[in-house]
Amino acid sequence: MTDELVIVPHTHWDREWYLPFQQFRLQLIGLLDEVLERMEADPRQRFTLDGQAVAVDDYLEVRPERRERLTALVKEGRLAVGPWHILLDEFLCSGENIVRNLELGLRRSQERGGWLRVGYLPDMFGHCAQMPQILRGAGIAHACVWRGVPAAVDSHAFAWTAPDGTAIRTEYLAAGGYGSAAGLFDDPGRVAERAREVAAKLRPWRPDGSPMLAMYGSDHTAPAADLADLLERHNARHAEDGTGGGGVRLRLATLGEYFAAQPTGVEGLRAVHGELRSHARANILPGVLSVRAPLKQAMARAERAVERYAEPLAALWFDGLAERFLEMAWHRLIEVSCHDSVTGCGCDETAQQVAARIAEAEQLGLAVRDMVGARLSGRVPHDAHLLFNPTPAPRTDLVELDVPGEGPVHLAAADGTVFPAQPVAAAPTLLADDTVPAGRLSTVLARVHGSELYGREITAWRVAPAERLLHFTVARRSELPFDLTEVKAALERARPEGEWRVVIEAEPRQRVAALVSAPALGHTAVRAVPGAAPGPAHPVGVADRALDNGLLRVEIAEDGTFTARTADGVELRGAGRIVDGGDLGDTYNYAPPAHDVLVERPEEVTVRRVAKGPLTGAVQVVRRYAWPAAGDFAAHGRTAATEPTVVTTRLELRAGERFVRLAVSFDNRSDDHRVRLHVPLPRRARTSYGEGQFAVVERGLRAEGGSGEEPLPTFPASAFVAAGGAAVLLEHATEYELVADGGELALTLLRPTGQMSRNRHVWRDEPAGGEFATPQAQCRGVRTVTFGLLPYAGEWHEAPVHEAAESFRHPFAALHGTAPAATPLPGAGEGLGVTGEGVTLSAVREREGGLEVRLVALTPRPATARLTLPGLRTVMRCDLLGRPLGGGADPAPESAVDGGSAVLRLRPWEIATLRLER
Repeated sequence: MTDELVIVPHTHWDREWYLPFQQFRLQLIGLLDEVLERMEADPRQRFTLDGQAVAVDDYLEVRPERRERLTALVKEGRLAVGPWHILLDEFLCSGENIVRNLELGLRRSQERGGWLRVGYLPDMFGHCAQMPQILRGAGIAHACVWRGVPAAVDSHAFAWTAPDGTAIRTEYLAAGGYGSAAGLFDDPGRVAERAREVAAKLRPWRPDGSPMLAMYGSDHTAPAADLADLLERHNARHAEDGTGGGGVRLRLATLGEYFAAQPTGVEGLRAVHGELRSHARANILPGVLSVRAPLKQAMARAERAVERYAEPLAALWFDGLAERFLEMAWHRLIEVSCHDSVTGCGCDETAQQVAARIAEAEQLGLAVRDMVGARLSGRVPHDAHLLFNPTPAPRTDLVELDVPGEGPVHLAAADGTVFPAQPVAAAPTLLADDTVPAGRLSTVLARVHGSELYGREITAWRVAPAERLLHFTVARRSELPFDLTEVKAALERARPEGEWRVVIEAEPRQRVAALVSAPALGHTAVRAVPGAAPGPAHPVGVADRALDNGLLRVEIAEDGTFTARTADGVELRGAGRIVDGGDLGDTYNYAPPAHDVLVERPEEVTVRRVAKGPLTGAVQVVRRYAWPAAGDFAAHGRTAATEPTVVTTRLELRAGERFVRLAVSFDNRSDDHRVRLHVPLPRRARTSYGEGQFAVVERGLRAEGGSGEEPLPTFPASAFVAAGGAAVLLEHATEYELVADGGELALTLLRPTGQMSRNRHVWRDEPAGGEFATPQAQCRGVRTVTFGLLPYAGEWHEAPVHEAAESFRHPFAALHGTAPAATPLPGAGEGLGVTGEGVTLSAVREREGGLEVRLVALTPRPATARLTLPGLRTVMRCDLLGRPLGGGADPAPESAVDGGSAVLRLRPWEIATLRLER
């Protein structure tokens, strides 16, 4: 029987990695210039551009004159682009980011003439559980993967199944990944020999004798210039004598052409459920989760600014033009999600550029939030505040506000509702009291710009010649006219001599913490009123080493750890232990020294109270350690020299909350180590549950190995991780591990390292890249990360974990009012409401005159979602790309609109995209 290899010429293009983007782009221009010229000259040529459309954008920005020539090749089907905009890391961005990546990639590819109809995922460091549902939701029938495939897979195709049951036929890039035929044509005289070798490696995965997929390409490489001739010459010899070609026939194709001949069903295929994070077949390089941790923190912050504040606020409350700003923000978020970008596994220059783009995305999101907020706050008096609730449910949140007055105050809304407030700090009223020579009074007046002085507006002034006094009163805002020429004229009349006193006083102001309620995805306005209001339910009491709100009690031990005990008796002891250990690894993999030194006992502990309640109570725990200064690579250990390190943990309990908030901060002065926060569990756990990318994934105590990489059971979680009666609420994608035989969770705070890849690595057989120094990946400087800790009884999905994570990650946004003080306080604004056990919100955006809403049933049980929106007229189910299902409104009874609300039934773990018309 003659074997047939389907040869797919391609390049795997890392947009930025061990070189920054522009240097790699220079190489891309040369590569594509050469490939396109060959393809135009020879219609036999085929090329697959790595499944990402961004390479085309990057090329055409430099070569815009070649747009039509490139588009013609795409339309002919010989040049395959898309479907992704960029080849992402699936665990270090949000699920919504994955959807927008696919959406943008499809749009960009279609603009170029067509798209590769395959979920091509060649080099991601593992794959998220919901990818089959995402691809199917976009109308894609095939996936193609390499890393993360478990040992149970013994064929080239398997049925990859998402948590909701959606299955997709998936091609496994066996026997070499995306480079299975990389060197096939390097030596024209050995093509037949090498073809036999490639076929021999691939045939066991395809015993039915069908044509085998052979990926001819590698990182940043172009195919042989005479590829088509070499292939035809080989086939001709094979046809002449039946053996001259080595018994292997070669056929040139794009990846799309190969999959067009494959069946789309999954019948008879081995089912593989959920995420693909096995080390059995290839390295998944799990250390990218924890390297350059501040980059992951910034990414999550920027995604929330755009996804949960700017976009919903603009869709629900703005009739201006915010779309272009949001598009720019999303472009940056998508591009930094690349598997060599947000991972931080490349050179320092790449990490710097990634950080800058993330910062721009956040700034764009905040700019849109403030632009919309300015429209709304223009109806709020300037001595009041507008508060926006980013959660699709009515909610009470603690906010810190700067308000006028002194002494006890409370906040009041337009309908007379009062909210209790707790003093936090009083602002100084005496801003300046200086004595200056009379001749320098003009210099003092030069500090006044219009009516602004010391960042405030002048509300009153006086010149007192007898007292030799120039006095200004300032406030945050003034409605009184001010003319500096009048002050100058008064001083001229006074004919000042000698020394004069210049006093600048501010109106009394203070910062207060207040518990305020706001409607679902809506807003409310509040104003400070003198006098205390009734206290909250479940007020916080604070002692020297304890916090208690009646729902949760926190007690600090002598070593700085703490016990958290719920009112119904769930208790965890020794939480908050900090463990510092060595790491002789690199940006891809952790590697503990053979002679490690673990530091977990502080040399000194001090505790002080910093907020006394009743709305918020907090204590500060300061622990002093001596951490080894660096790794000792020659001795396979850590240096004897140490760095004094102070770890400050702020423990905060708020009225009515069932979880304690932690803010852990330290100045990292050491290199080559790993710092983890440990949380002993109320009960031993055999599995953990990590939230991320539209799912909550169950994981065990072990990871499957076999590829030459240590199968370390460290896993990612985005919003929370839960195990054994404790949920840790997270602000960003965080690496965690279930340790102590299931008795403890360990969460990585920081993993500094100085090398991109090491050729000699105790926990990885082969290099992950070149040996490039990454001094900035040592992450020197102050590191601060916040957590929430929620003890619970029963199973995680029976506890209020989702609600706690929503509250922890999405605080109210507060804006000062800008209208005159006499303006009546406006009433609250009702936005979009979503309720349902386990139902979470992924997106709300304006689209083609309607609202597009994406919901996820993050629950192992069927869920019922109720949507409410003032003026709601229709609810239509769509696919993931917003295209109507069934050609119109969903006829199911649960989508009928009644009184501004609709009910929808969701499968466990279903991602539902809806179009709402008002």
